[in-house]
Amino acid sequence: MAEDRELRVRALLDSVRAQGRTALTAPEGRVIADAYGIAVPGEELATDVDEAVAYAARFDGPVVMKIVSPDILHKTDAGGVVVGVEGATDVRAAFHRIVANARAYDAEARIEGVQVQELLPRGTEVIVGAVTDPTFGKVVAFGLGGVLVEVLKDVTFRLAPVTADEALSMLDSVKAAEVLRGVRGQPGVDRWAVAEQIRRVSQLVADFPEIAEVDLNPVIATAEGAVAADIRILLAEQQPPPRRKYSREEILESMRRLMQPRSVAVIGASNEQGKIGNSVMRNLVDGGFAGEIHPVNPKADDILGRKAYKSVTDVPGEVDVAVFAIPAKFVAAALEEVGRKRIPNAVLIPSGFAETGEDELQAEIVAIGERHGIRLLGPNIYGYYSTWQDLCATFCTPYDVKGGVALTSQSGGIGMAILGFARTTKTGVSAIVGLGNKSDLDEDDLLTWFGEDPHTECIAMHLEDLKDGRAFVEAARDTVPRKPVVVLKAGRTAAGAKAAGSHTGALAGDDAVYDDILRQAGVIRAPGLNDMLEYARGLPVLPTPRGDNVVIITGAGGSGVLLSDAVTDNGLSLMAIPADLDEAFRRFIPPFGAAGNPVDITGGEPPSTYEATIRLGLEDPRIHALVLGYWHTIVTPPMVFAELTARVVAEFRERGIEKPVVASLAGDVEVEEACQYLYERGVVAYPYTTERPVAVLGAKYRWARAAGLLKSGLPRGGVPGSGVSGGGS
Repeated sequence: MAEDRELRVRALLDSVRAQGRTALTAPEGRVIADAYGIAVPGEELATDVDEAVAYAARFDGPVVMKIVSPDILHKTDAGGVVVGVEGATDVRAAFHRIVANARAYDAEARIEGVQVQELLPRGTEVIVGAVTDPTFGKVVAFGLGGVLVEVLKDVTFRLAPVTADEALSMLDSVKAAEVLRGVRGQPGVDRWAVAEQIRRVSQLVADFPEIAEVDLNPVIATAEGAVAADIRILLAEQQPPPRRKYSREEILESMRRLMQPRSVAVIGASNEQGKIGNSVMRNLVDGGFAGEIHPVNPKADDILGRKAYKSVTDVPGEVDVAVFAIPAKFVAAALEEVGRKRIPNAVLIPSGFAETGEDELQAEIVAIGERHGIRLLGPNIYGYYSTWQDLCATFCTPYDVKGGVALTSQSGGIGMAILGFARTTKTGVSAIVGLGNKSDLDEDDLLTWFGEDPHTECIAMHLEDLKDGRAFVEAARDTVPRKPVVVLKAGRTAAGAKAAGSHTGALAGDDAVYDDILRQAGVIRAPGLNDMLEYARGLPVLPTPRGDNVVIITGAGGSGVLLSDAVTDNGLSLMAIPADLDEAFRRFIPPFGAAGNPVDITGGEPPSTYEATIRLGLEDPRIHALVLGYWHTIVTPPMVFAELTARVVAEFRERGIEKPVVASLAGDVEVEEACQYLYERGVVAYPYTTERPVAVLGAKYRWARAAGLLKSGLPRGGVPGSGVSGGGS
């Protein structure tokens, strides 16, 4: 059945191509809709006015009449649509008016006739469509439809094809989700029927890559079903060239030799201070790299006490990585020598390639790399750090604090911001990698490696674009169940490429698609650089929550209100405190305090009140996470609060009770030291902010849901298995 369907569609598309067209007419769209089970109203193509009258008489009630022309894409703009036509006289008048309007709109347009279509009942207008995104390929879209679609832009996207469950999730991911469920006494729509329209469109574009866009707008959704009043299909003018693919095994093997090398050659090594080749050599030597370091320079015999070689081909034994510190114009020739030496990885620090308009030069080195099987990191990068190997292959400042966070950046400046943050916050890292122009190695290669790397617990990536969005999503989906992936996608406000042939295409701006697809992949999207770094720092510290119930314990009512707002903003759930738990909290707080949630113990309470309420929050199994609000008093000084909190949390963890605990500390400068003390002991704490600790907690919850570790309480507007969109996702 599926084979017959595809043969029918293939024959039609080939015919359209043979005529030199990229836009299908409405009757041709109907053929494809029928083949894929996309529900459309009854309709006929009238080639003259008498046929129009006869066809209209077959439908019970008013009809819609539309111009059919391969040269007129937007029928409404051409005055080629008349709605609610009834009776022979009106049908004749509408036919003539439509044809006259089309002639006036485009005198050269080929007119095949007028489509006579049954008028659908009133319902909720939605849009279902698909576009070809330059990053992610085929993407299916759903949102509010009709004439307001491009104004409201209440649209959500998923990679095509989608499953039935993914299609249903799209109905809950738009702001108007409540409208679809039914409001003010109006019945909700047939959700399954709408989801099926989404799923079938997604399968169509997955089966036929040459289809650039599909637009069902509007789809009339009622309690009885969902029918596409109009279908528009556009073909791509040309297919993008295929990208070279590497198997998972090939990626892991080359990345192993890059990140865990036994031997490194520095092409362009130098004794002269101020040269990049000198800085790279010094960082490798001074950083304590235990493997072999081979300087390559045809004009030197000895560099930093090591024998220098005229060519990399003269270096004895196997070499895992060649680090390039020479001008761009010399890279191609040196890369050929790297290929002859069978070195699997080239780290290209030099700039002067595609980022400066030298696309041909970059294409040349990519071709050399592919010919010899060399994976290229860069060019135009600061290098990379692999701390567990004591490897600092960069011309920037060294960093040797080992830990579980892997950090990558497309920009050198961002890379140095990452380095400074890590040093200031004492964040231990497993690696810091620059990607630059991404001529070859990119985020999906690194994700594949870091997903397996036992030293890496969390991956954070700054990126400006993705070369292959589908490969990234595949790698992310494989990694997220085991460890969090945080992404800072730059360029949120840049205008997306507009495919003006359809409503769906006009809505598919770069960032709108990125936002939904990254969430679909389970990635935590950070709104800013500092957020990305704080998420990466905090996620490995916090235990995984086991449920949705969040309780705030605060010494300041004002902080409690702000913390409550932050909990809501981050898609978290404030626990409804049951009567017995409310009574238990009240035993520890003064009469003028407040139980409920937040639990307000008031500011003048001694350390024992903080300790007792925190203990109760950790002890009660119905509470899954604690948010602590502290404010500085002489009665309970900052370090006293920090020490008692850390001690109680550690005691419960020793008993096997692990819950995420975050804290907001307001006060004089002593709260800074207290926050650092808490952070080092597993409590994510920040001074002078109520938003940041809850944002990190929200990120942990989003990852737990994406990883399938927290099944309950999916907030509305989220994607199953990926958390919610609030709080910087």
